Amino acid sequence: MVRICTIGDLINRGKFSEETFLRVFDFLESHNLWDHHLLRERFQPLAPILRPGKIIALGLNYTGHAQESEKPVPEEPILFTKTSSTVIGPEQPICIPEGVGRVDHELELAVIIGKTAKKIPKESALDVVAGYTVFNDVTARAMQWQDIEAKLPWYRSKNFDTFGPMGPCLLTKKEVGFPIELEMELRVNGETRQKANSREMVFDIPSIIAYITRWITLEPGDVIATGTPEGISEIHPGDVVEAEIEKVGILRNRVESSGSPN
Repeated sequence: MVRICTIGDLINRGKFSEETFLRVFDFLESHNLWDHHLLRERFQPLAPILRPGKIIALGLNYTGHAQESEKPVPEEPILFTKTSSTVIGPEQPICIPEGVGRVDHELELAVIIGKTAKKIPKESALDVVAGYTVFNDVTARAMQWQDIEAKLPWYRSKNFDTFGPMGPCLLTKKEVGFPIELEMELRVNGETRQKANSREMVFDIPSIIAYITRWITLEPGDVIATGTPEGISEIHPGDVVEAEIEKVGILRNRVESSGSPN
């Protein structure tokens, strides 16, 4: 017997269905069962997908971010990867190792894949989406600049443990609709640092999925981080970072320091 514990488990096994998910909610509501099934005590929310098979992220997918990075707007998506060991959930600390220099926040809308996808046309790309969540692509910026200058891959700057906060929940496709136009805002200690709308992406989500699946098979539980808008800035130990996307909610994480990465 297979025990399914979370929505993330259902997604990873390719068994998540938005229709089934909504039927459960309708059943609870129509039978007045909410009071019997809602949690009454505090609990620690987890990332919607605890250990994604793949995290594929986009660079420079907002014109404003390309401009602040002094880079041209790309003619096709720029892809890179983050490891599953970067992922943390709401209220878990972002740990900055000593000696890595500047570290930045990057607010992003994340797509969670619900079906195996290979060579998917843009017109049907959203059929493979399970839902959406908030992602903070935390980046060791000084290290990234160093690697770029040396003409090296900047993989390490994106992949420290805890550099992939995700949550606080999964928003279904029905709740988002199409086109995907969600207000986005990131605050550090209450001060707004990033503010945009997901419609400002250079490459929209159907185009991204179609592009990736030309070469890479997407599987249930994979995550696509769709890029950050302008306003990236440094974060420090003691800061509280709130990444918010309309309808999804607020992903809140405190920043802490940890030991040397060496």
